[in-house]
Amino acid sequence: MKKIANFALSSLCVAMLAACSGDDGKDGADGAPGVSGESGVSTYVTEKDVVVTNAQHAYAVYADSLIAAKQLKNVIEQFVAEPSEANFSAAKNAWLDAREPYGQSEVYRFREGPIDNLTRDDNGNPVLVAEEGPEGAINAWPLAEALIDYTVDMDGAQLPENPASLPVGGNIIADLAEFPDITKALLAEQFERGDDEANVTSGYHAIEFLLWGQDLNADGSYTPNRDYSAGYRKVNDYYTAASGMGECTSGVDNVVDSVICERRGDYLIAAADLLIDDLQGVVDAWTPGSGFHYVEFTKDENVKASLAKILEGMGRLSFGELAGERMSIALRTDSQEDEHSCFSDNTHRDIFLNAKGIQNAFNGAYQRMDGETLEGASIYDLLVVDGSHELANELRAAIEDTMAKAAVIDTNAKLGYSFDVQIQNADLKQPVTHTIEALKSQTQVIKQAIEALEVTTGDLEQDTDEFGS
Repeated sequence: MKKIANFALSSLCVAMLAACSGDDGKDGADGAPGVSGESGVSTYVTEKDVVVTNAQHAYAVYADSLIAAKQLKNVIEQFVAEPSEANFSAAKNAWLDAREPYGQSEVYRFREGPIDNLTRDDNGNPVLVAEEGPEGAINAWPLAEALIDYTVDMDGAQLPENPASLPVGGNIIADLAEFPDITKALLAEQFERGDDEANVTSGYHAIEFLLWGQDLNADGSYTPNRDYSAGYRKVNDYYTAASGMGECTSGVDNVVDSVICERRGDYLIAAADLLIDDLQGVVDAWTPGSGFHYVEFTKDENVKASLAKILEGMGRLSFGELAGERMSIALRTDSQEDEHSCFSDNTHRDIFLNAKGIQNAFNGAYQRMDGETLEGASIYDLLVVDGSHELANELRAAIEDTMAKAAVIDTNAKLGYSFDVQIQNADLKQPVTHTIEALKSQTQVIKQAIEALEVTTGDLEQDTDEFGS
């Protein structure tokens, strides 16, 4: 059937030459070479095509994140019901899997969209209000883990800016008097408790902390010279009377009342539930055809502004958030607590996937969790059609250079040198520095693309003071 379909399409092209005469990037119809800079690019790609592709891919990325979050919750529920080592490992792996699509979604930030601004009006309708969105509840870091559960004293450990904001009972899990029931409503209510931004109670990193615990060394102690192990939480922290697995602990050899382990499991499930709710709202807003933000973003009269937002999101993630806040600060301060996924030692994937999201936006492409590849009109195409052939190739090369350098960080971690170890080691620091510089250079070329496409954006370097003026 496939051969027949291809034959029929070929016949149709012969019969309707005008409709099928786009350059395929090879020789022209008369055997002459294809046109440099136009080969393989439709001359009909428009700004609207690029905006629609971007909106459709935003939906796909957030939908994959939601699917993975639901899978994570299911595995967490199985683990809490039967806290075996196998189920503990499965829960951790499900968390790692859930980070893969979400890491590629960060490019949809910094553009006044649902992730940053989504909330509800007095009538319960979804609206966008500056800085009222769910991003912090989903992905805020670093977090003051001492608000959630027990901690081991560590040099440089993340604490609330105001220690008085901690509960009298020590932490949410231990304080039965102030928090008799742990629910997703409670976690939302306690988010940024005492107006302290470090008091993060929900999202991926709260779940990460509850699964891995603090990133201690393999012997369960903390020393400034880190080893290659991730967090040190033991499965015993989830043993309940009902499970019959053993005595409940809060740390090594610290036996506590079984109710604490029950509450720890309640917290895990509530955090996963809340994560699903927050992601669902973003998915709904981006749903093609019906999502209120999708409709507004792709309207003809908004296309120019939407294109500007795409480019601004790419540039601001490149420079301020990724190169600055997520990489340079941790490198400069040699801070284990300032790496993005510090409990699981998954920061190498955060870096790679954030950079990949920028590349996806430029190429108009995204590979879904199930392997389906989505492709559409790209910024590269648009620059070529606009006549900026050299700039299109320059930006493509800059982004590919960033990806190649970020891949070294990713590979070194997979070889056993986690990001917190890389920023301590003189030789391993170099790939980190090179990636930071590539991201900064990439941002300068994005600025040129913004100028060439005649759109107006905010300052791409506004999100960090890390690199000075």
